[in-house]
Amino acid sequence: MKHYRQFEPIVISDFEASVWQHPEHDHNHYEIIFIKAGYGKHVINGIEFSYVPGNVFLLGPEEAHYFEIKSSTHFIYLKFTDAYLYQDDGGTFGSGRNLNYLIKSRETHLAGFTFTGPELQTVGLLFEVLRTLKNDLLGNQELIWMQLLTLSHILKRNMPELAVLGDRINDMQALYCYIHKNIYEPCQLKSKVIAERFNLAQGYLGLYFKRNTGTTLKSYIQEYRATLIKQRISTGNYSLKQIAGEFGLTDASHVSKIIQRKE
Repeated sequence: MKHYRQFEPIVISDFEASVWQHPEHDHNHYEIIFIKAGYGKHVINGIEFSYVPGNVFLLGPEEAHYFEIKSSTHFIYLKFTDAYLYQDDGGTFGSGRNLNYLIKSRETHLAGFTFTGPELQTVGLLFEVLRTLKNDLLGNQELIWMQLLTLSHILKRNMPELAVLGDRINDMQALYCYIHKNIYEPCQLKSKVIAERFNLAQGYLGLYFKRNTGTTLKSYIQEYRATLIKQRISTGNYSLKQIAGEFGLTDASHVSKIIQRKE
């Protein structure tokens, strides 16, 4: 399998193809792919998904993929690295939450996003704007970031819901999805609240999670939160006080304790 590597923080690619030229591959960056026109199949991790105009796919480094084109297809790619994702957001702290949530929950939407009505038009227009900005990525960096944030908000609210059936969780991914989505709100991550959300007894929730993951629910939440906090700190753009505010923590010392616990 081919391994593609991108060192630029952000790349916008816009092209049409009748035959797909790339072998199955993975990459070190994230990709948001818009199908402007054309039909065919998108093969992700060996699973085939049909694509039509207006579809959007979000892929990360864990995904191997390629396309099988049935009719000439117009692709618009937005490719970005972690360096771009965790850049200084100009003071709008936390503005990338939707995007961060999406890339951490890729497993819930590998089949892609399908839009209808006004949102289909909005998504199309956002990618058209991105096309106009591609020739001056440095000069248009702030504008590109704004389009990406807007797009991530629309993608998040169009994520396929994972069913919760009866007295059991239909899929562990639903639990992961809930945790990732609410990691900035500690009150939503209490075992009692999660159990009520999934119609489970509080005691059974912990047993269910440990049996399916090999770790406790509390440990998973702590490790996930600590990982995100470390990413914030590594950018050098945010103080411990800012990070504490974003994650709903008491103060900067609470952030320090979380990092020390993780070391």
